[in-house]
Parts: sequence; C-alpha cells; structure tokens
Amino acid sequence: MAESILVQKEALVATVTLNRPHCHNAFDLDMWHQLGEAMQALNEDKDLRVVVLRGAGGKAFAAGADIAEFEKVRFSREQAISYARVMDRAMEAVHDCPYPTVAVIEGACIGGGLELALQCDLRLCNRSATFGIPINRIGHCLPYPAMIALVEVVGHSVAMEILLEGRVFGAEEAYHKGLVTRAVDDLALESEAGAAVARIAAGAPRAARWHKIFARRARQPEKLGPLDWNEPYQSCDTQDYHEGVRAFLAKRKPEFKGH
Repeated sequence: MAESILVQKEALVATVTLNRPHCHNAFDLDMWHQLGEAMQALNEDKDLRVVVLRGAGGKAFAAGADIAEFEKVRFSREQAISYARVMDRAMEAVHDCPYPTVAVIEGACIGGGLELALQCDLRLCNRSATFGIPINRIGHCLPYPAMIALVEVVGHSVAMEILLEGRVFGAEEAYHKGLVTRAVDDLALESEAGAAVARIAAGAPRAARWHKIFARRARQPEKLGPLDWNEPYQSCDTQDYHEGVRAFLAKRKPEFKGH
C-alpha cells in the first residue's frame, strides 16, 4: 500500500505531500495518523527553515475527509472523539511547527483540507482552487481546533457564512475573505511558491521562529508583561543579527547560520 504522506527534504526545505490522488487526497484515519507522525518528526529536525504542505496529483490539496469510512470509524460521539484525537494531533503538529509553514494549494481545498491549510502560516493557491467547509450537508459540527483557526483567520461573520451556507467558492473570493495569502494564475503557482519559500529560507531562521511565537502572543496583548515586551530585542544579541547589519552596510547578501 502506498504511503498516504510523503516527505521530501531538499536543503533547508521539507515538503509534505498528501498522497491519495485517486480520491483527491481526501483524508482517511490512517492518513491523519501518518501526517501527525511526519510533522512531529519534522518539528524536531534542527536543519530546516521551511515546511511546505501540498497535495499530490495537481487536482486537489485535499478534498476533505473520506466519508466512505465514517460508518466504521466516525459514526457516534465516542468514535468521533477517538477520531479527533488522531486528527487533532496532526493539526496541532502543523500549528505548533517551529518553522514557517506554507500551504501550496491546487484545486480542491475543502473541509478537512481547508482546516489543515488554516494551520499554516501562509496559503498560496492557483486560480482554479476551490474552498469551503460544507459539513452542514452531513449534519456535522466543526471541532474547536478548526473553529478557532477559522475564526482567527477570517473573523466571526465570515466563519458563520462559510459554515452555515456550506458553499464551495473560488480562489478570488477566498482571497477577499482572507483565507489565502495570494492567488495566482495556474501556471504561475510553482514559481510563486518557490520564490516565497526561497525568501523565507533566506531570512534569519531564529527571527522567523520568534515571529511565529510573538505573533501568537500578540493576539492577547493584555497578557504581555514587562519582560514580554522586551523579549523581541533578544534577537539583537544573535550572531545572525550582527551578520545582517554588517551585510547590509557592506551591500552583500547575508549568510545566516541560525545562531
């Protein structure tokens, strides 16, 4: 049986591919399990600067969950809670990834696929991409991890529109709703994604990791104490900061080492 999750590492970048193209990369329970395992391993890899998530086949990022197995694995409250333990572990591993994460979205990004993409820092899509969470059609509720991410990204009103209407909509609307970072022509997606990943990888890696931490804390600024306000300035004691300043003054490209 083919692996449902493929991981390829090249230089400072790891690419995680959702690999069930025969069903538009719809998630079954085993695929969620494999994604959690893969992401937890990458989160401990000290040699990375960017993690890319994408779907195999070019027709879908992920078309949601594989409903064909629901009668066996997700047909009662108890089963749903057990299923969620595996799914949430994968979602949390993406959300908690210390490195910048980029979802490269081609085609369908529906249901669980969109829930996964929302855990990433950036979402780039082609204009053929489609989005939606039509779980009202099967009478299911969105679990809290996905609900929190959706509301944080698009706000309460748009989240309600997406969930209550259950529409599937295109890339332009997704961009205007704030679901995606950029939407580009189909033939430009690979080059645009490659350029974005290269820009991230070329930046100071510790600063990128700190930005992820500080951006999350900034959601609740009232909880920041005096020590928290000064924490971003610790970057000024790093070798990368000194290298960056000197490289700027010398008009050369900086060579960041992550120190």
